[in-house]
Amino acid sequence: MIQPEQLVGDEWAEWYRLTPVQRWLESEKLWQTYLALGGSLDPEPDTQSPFFDARAPRPRPAHGRTGVRVLRRGRV
Repeated sequence: MIQPEQLVGDEWAEWYRLTPVQRWLESEKLWQTYLALGGSLDPEPDTQSPFFDARAPRPRPAHGRTGVRVLRRGRV
Protein backbone atom coordinates (compact mmCIF):
# COMPACT_ATOMS: atom_id res chain seq x y z
CA MET A 1 0.00 0.00 0.00
CA ILE A 2 1.27 3.48 -0.89
CA GLN A 3 1.86 5.79 2.08
CA PRO A 4 0.92 9.49 1.89
CA GLU A 5 4.55 10.45 2.62
CA GLN A 6 5.61 8.80 -0.63
CA LEU A 7 3.24 10.99 -2.63
CA VAL A 8 3.21 14.36 -0.88
CA GLY A 9 5.93 14.45 1.78
CA ASP A 10 5.75 14.49 5.56
CA GLU A 11 4.12 17.88 6.09
CA TRP A 12 1.21 17.30 3.72
CA ALA A 13 0.79 13.66 4.81
CA GLU A 14 -0.15 14.92 8.26
CA TRP A 15 -2.88 17.07 6.68
CA TYR A 16 -4.21 14.18 4.58
CA ARG A 17 -4.54 12.00 7.67
CA LEU A 18 -6.94 14.48 9.30
CA THR A 19 -10.68 13.89 9.02
CA PRO A 20 -12.70 16.46 7.06
CA VAL A 21 -13.97 17.98 10.32
CA GLN A 22 -10.43 18.28 11.68
CA ARG A 23 -9.30 19.92 8.42
CA TRP A 24 -12.18 22.41 8.67
CA LEU A 25 -11.20 23.34 12.25
CA GLU A 26 -7.53 23.74 11.27
CA SER A 27 -8.56 25.92 8.31
CA GLU A 28 -10.54 28.16 10.66
CA LYS A 29 -7.40 28.66 12.75
CA LEU A 30 -5.43 29.60 9.62
CA TRP A 31 -8.06 32.18 8.58
CA GLN A 32 -8.04 33.72 12.07
CA THR A 33 -4.26 34.05 11.89
CA TYR A 34 -4.42 35.51 8.37
CA LEU A 35 -6.93 38.15 9.45
CA ALA A 36 -5.01 38.91 12.67
CA LEU A 37 -1.89 39.59 10.57
CA GLY A 38 -3.80 42.18 8.51
CA GLY A 39 -5.12 40.04 5.69
CA SER A 40 -8.32 41.05 3.96
CA LEU A 41 -11.28 39.12 2.58
CA ASP A 42 -11.98 41.86 0.04
CA PRO A 43 -11.49 40.61 -3.53
CA GLU A 44 -8.67 41.99 -5.63
CA PRO A 45 -9.85 44.20 -8.50
CA ASP A 46 -10.06 42.36 -11.82
CA THR A 47 -8.25 44.61 -14.28
CA GLN A 48 -9.21 42.30 -17.17
CA SER A 49 -12.94 42.76 -16.57
CA PRO A 50 -14.85 45.01 -18.99
CA PHE A 51 -16.47 46.56 -15.89
CA PHE A 52 -13.16 47.53 -14.26
CA ASP A 53 -12.90 51.25 -13.56
CA ALA A 54 -9.40 52.36 -12.55
CA ARG A 55 -10.84 55.63 -11.23
CA ALA A 56 -13.33 53.93 -8.90
CA PRO A 57 -12.51 54.39 -5.21
CA ARG A 58 -11.22 51.31 -3.44
CA PRO A 59 -10.34 50.72 0.20
CA ARG A 60 -6.69 51.34 1.04
CA PRO A 61 -4.59 48.65 2.74
CA ALA A 62 -4.46 48.94 6.54
CA HIS A 63 -0.75 49.83 6.45
CA GLY A 64 -1.29 52.44 3.73
CA ARG A 65 1.00 50.86 1.15
CA THR A 66 0.34 48.79 -1.94
CA GLY A 67 0.42 45.02 -1.61
CA VAL A 68 2.90 44.36 -4.42
CA ARG A 69 6.15 46.14 -5.08
CA VAL A 70 9.28 45.54 -7.10
CA LEU A 71 12.10 44.41 -4.88
CA ARG A 72 14.82 44.10 -7.46
CA ARG A 73 14.97 45.16 -11.09
CA GLY A 74 18.36 43.84 -12.09
CA ARG A 75 19.69 40.36 -12.33
CA VAL A 76 20.37 38.39 -9.22
